[in-house]
Amino acid sequence: MSCASPDQGPAAADAGDPSSTAAIESKVLAAVAFNEGPAVAPDGTVYFSEIQGNRILRVAPGGVWEEFRNPSGRANGLAFDGEGRLVACEGAATGGNRRVTRTNLETGEVEVLATEFEGKRLNSPNDLTIAEDGRIYFTDPRYGSQDGRELETEDVYLIRPTGELERVATAPDVTKPNGIALSPDETALFVADTRPGPPSEARVVRFDVAEDGSLSNPSVHYSFGEGRGIDGMAIDGEGRIYGAAGLSSNGPDNPPGVYVISPDGELERILPVPEDSSTNCTLSADGKTLFVTAGKLLLEFGL
Repeated sequence: MSCASPDQGPAAADAGDPSSTAAIESKVLAAVAFNEGPAVAPDGTVYFSEIQGNRILRVAPGGVWEEFRNPSGRANGLAFDGEGRLVACEGAATGGNRRVTRTNLETGEVEVLATEFEGKRLNSPNDLTIAEDGRIYFTDPRYGSQDGRELETEDVYLIRPTGELERVATAPDVTKPNGIALSPDETALFVADTRPGPPSEARVVRFDVAEDGSLSNPSVHYSFGEGRGIDGMAIDGEGRIYGAAGLSSNGPDNPPGVYVISPDGELERILPVPEDSSTNCTLSADGKTLFVTAGKLLLEFGL
C-alpha cells in the first residue's frame, strides 16, 4: 500500500550518510504472524493485512489490535480513498479471490472493482495507490505457485472512477511489479519492479502520468542491483520515497529496513527494522508518523 502525505518528511540533515538512523526509533503496535499492507483510516486507525492468517486486522490510536475481516480473500495492499472507503488488493494462493475490492466501513458493503482483464482472471493483485480524483493504480504480479494463472504478463493496471479497467504498464517496462505510489502532485508514478536475471535487478521505475492517467517515459529512479528491492512504499509531501526493502542475509549493503530515497533518486538513509522482512509502509495524514510492517510486527516511527 502506498499514499502521499501533504506534509514534509524527516529533515534531510543526514542525507549524506545512508547508514544514519539519527534517533528515529520504532514502537511495536502489534506482533501477529506475517503482516503486510498498512493503511491509515480517516480516524487514525491503522488497518493491515495478516497474510498467514488470511485476515485484515486493525489498531485504533492507543489501542490494541483486533480482527476486522476473516477471511480476507488473501488481502495484501490496502488503501483508503477520498471517501474513507477501504480498497484492498486480494491475491492468489489458498482462499485468494484475485480481485480488487472496496469496502464501505459504515455499511460493511463490499464492492468488487476488478477481477479479470480481457476475459482472463487477474494474477494476484498486490499493491495500490489512489489519486485524488479516485483513479486506482494497482500491481498484479504472481509469486509462488503459478497454478490457475491465465495472464501471460505481470502488469500495472488503472481502475477509472467510471469502473473501466486498463493495463497501463507491461513488459518490458515492468516485469514483476510490486509496490506502487504516486508523487505528491500526481505527475509521476513510481513502481517497484524486479527484472529476472541473470543478473536480476530490483529497481524503482518512474513513469510520467498524463492528465488522462496514462503512463509514459519509464526510467529507472533507483536500483538495488541484485539486492532485495522495495516490497511496498509510501511518498511524503516533498517527494521522498519510503520503501520497505532489504534482507539481513544480504549483509550491510542491503539490510532490512525502510529505505528513504530522495526525489532525485539518491538514498538518503535507512531506517532499520528489528526483523526480516520489511514488507510495506504508509504515512499518517500529517506525515509525522510512519507505519511499517516487518515480519510479524506492525511498527510506528515518529518522524
